[in-house]
Amino acid sequence: MTELYDQIKETVKYIRKQTKIRPSFGIVLGSGLGGLARKIKVSIKIPYGDIPNFPVSTVKGLHAGNLLFGEIGGREVVAMEGRIHYYEGYTMRQVTFPVRVMKALGARSLILTSAVGGMNRNQPPGSIVAVTDHINLMGDNPLIGPNDERLGPRFPDMSEPYNRKYISTLEKTALDLKIPLKRGVLVAVAGPNLETAAEYRFLRRIGADIVGMSMIPENLAAVHAGMKVLGISVVTDEALPDCLKPADIREIIATAKKGEAVLCRLVEGFLERV
Repeated sequence: MTELYDQIKETVKYIRKQTKIRPSFGIVLGSGLGGLARKIKVSIKIPYGDIPNFPVSTVKGLHAGNLLFGEIGGREVVAMEGRIHYYEGYTMRQVTFPVRVMKALGARSLILTSAVGGMNRNQPPGSIVAVTDHINLMGDNPLIGPNDERLGPRFPDMSEPYNRKYISTLEKTALDLKIPLKRGVLVAVAGPNLETAAEYRFLRRIGADIVGMSMIPENLAAVHAGMKVLGISVVTDEALPDCLKPADIREIIATAKKGEAVLCRLVEGFLERV
């Protein structure tokens, strides 16, 4: 963990030479949701590959792979234009490294976005869901191993993984903007395959509304670091076991992109009000 701390310091030192922005919020843009990047008044864009110790996204066409610094909703932010996934073969420490860098750069809060499958019949494709809680079934955890107290406590409390005040502000924002907003519990699996009908049935029965392959590792690292987290997901496909159809990735991405405009308004409005 000392090595991780030193890597964070080295990465932050490099970034500090590129920009003087001190972000208050970090933002992670999920699959098909990169349109939010266009709403940011970007002052500098740094490709992941140029940043020391930074993992590089291998999901072509969905994740641009840039770290953006700029302003949106009156807030200075640092945004990941494309996230890193566990299924790409990275370790959990690598997947969550960007979140730790965001915290070290000054971000005290984190907005996580993702595209998800919908297992709740009341949340059809196109629904925007405020994540209220989660279930980690990824089979791993970024906090496993020796703990560095400089990064966070050995046993972080998870009674409020997604900040309730932020959820309330998001709901008020959605009401003001006349944007339908649902609440839901997220379950994350390792991926990259989608789930079987039996798996969807199981996941629904244990209390999940939506399913994805990300967000939870980043949440765990952020909570460990003392950050306040807001999770927002866009339902891109129906994951109903009794009428399951073959997944069409093109349709999933198209649905995510349709939700981009709404998501952009919602996040920008949230940042203006929080």
